[in-house]
Amino acid sequence: MEFEEKPEGSGSLVDENQLDLGEKHQANGKPGASGKAKLSARQQANAKCDLPRKSLNRYTWQEIQRHNQKTDQWLVINRKVYDVTGWADRHPGGRQVLKHYAGEDATDVFRAMHPDPDIVRLYLKPLLIGELAPEEPNQERNKNSRLVEDFQELRRTLETLNMFNASLGFFFLHLAQILILEALAWVIVWHFGSGWLITIFISFLLTVAQAQGSFLQHDMGHLSIFKKSKWNRLMQKFVMGHLKGLSSKWWNNRHFQHHVKTNIYPKDPDIDIRPLFVIGDLQAVEYGKNRIKFFDYEKQHLIFCLVSPFVTPVYFNLGSILEMCPRRHWEDIAWAISFYIRYFITFGPFYGIFGTMVLIYLVKILESPWIAYVTQMSHISMKISKEENRDWFSSQVLATCNVEHSFFNDWFTGHVNFQIEHHLFPTMPRHNFHKVAPLVKSLCAKHGLPYVKKPMLKAFGDILRALKKYGALWKEAYCTHPEI
Repeated sequence: MEFEEKPEGSGSLVDENQLDLGEKHQANGKPGASGKAKLSARQQANAKCDLPRKSLNRYTWQEIQRHNQKTDQWLVINRKVYDVTGWADRHPGGRQVLKHYAGEDATDVFRAMHPDPDIVRLYLKPLLIGELAPEEPNQERNKNSRLVEDFQELRRTLETLNMFNASLGFFFLHLAQILILEALAWVIVWHFGSGWLITIFISFLLTVAQAQGSFLQHDMGHLSIFKKSKWNRLMQKFVMGHLKGLSSKWWNNRHFQHHVKTNIYPKDPDIDIRPLFVIGDLQAVEYGKNRIKFFDYEKQHLIFCLVSPFVTPVYFNLGSILEMCPRRHWEDIAWAISFYIRYFITFGPFYGIFGTMVLIYLVKILESPWIAYVTQMSHISMKISKEENRDWFSSQVLATCNVEHSFFNDWFTGHVNFQIEHHLFPTMPRHNFHKVAPLVKSLCAKHGLPYVKKPMLKAFGDILRALKKYGALWKEAYCTHPEI
């Protein structure tokens, strides 16, 4: 198919509250006095400022799918085609997220990850290069269009029911819980001294505060609490940086990739942690056939038990530092430093500098297995595959399972025991997951998809059983492909 040369977008990231649009992007097609128009984001969102239909190039899915390289990235949102190549490095969610969807329909993932799409669409306008040809379906032909439509209808229903509106009181109580535990730990040391029993006791209090802080910053990272994104981001920096000593940018860049391509190898960083573990049938067989053996992966389920206490103090800390320092994320660095200053001010007089560092990392070691098991229980035993370009609903349901609902389970897991609902609707406040779960389960039943729910202890055990299975697959492939 022949088509005219595409117009080039500016690719510039503009302020959320004010957008500069060039002459060719104005609604009336006429330049202002300076060749640019400045309108508020809300005015632009509500105005009919799309390019005239006759001026848009038209593309087939076959043409769009060719633009899936790092230096050539197109994607489709609501039948509009965007060239995001030059803007990828400035994408607030990280450049990898856009790369993972290059050449694909991103309508549902775009809606899932952005709580206010009207604002975000304004950022896309300079990147608009065309639309799908009239004869093309709304999504790639391999996708179940009926399922896609049913899911979009479900989302509209949930929006009507205000399921995306947060209860600020709910999240205030969770923040208060963290601050009270931190303060209580200091009061106990101040009143009773820093003996071993007291130190062990306050370590458990601080561990609970740290784990609950992880869940709360997760909510903020998904912009699911405040209506204004800037307040979510500010509070995430406070919780992740000041209360936990880690980089929010590092967390978001990794975590958003996990969300948009859950259990897709190698796009999901949560399942690509080679050479420490081989996760999924594909990795295990690949390592076995190539006779790669950093250690005996047949015993990796035991290794997981041994290394789980060091995920937070080693893996998270190193990842955070390697993100902040080389990229000069000064704001994240300042927040992380404030965490250590706070600990030295509050606990330094009782433990000294070395003792305070020991306390910090003792708490991180205690927190680490809690976070490791909770974050892995819903994915590692589910479907893991290479890119299959499935629709959003089925890709998330097949790669995710839930853990049974109870007051304790909800609290202990930060409500990610409703992982299916969380992955389908990442910006939904977690206190609404249990309300929408029956509707999601019903849609799964309608389209013949499994809706997996487990007791929490079984979910924890399935982590080890899955790792053992992958290790056995590695061993079999390793032994049947002898070294030449």
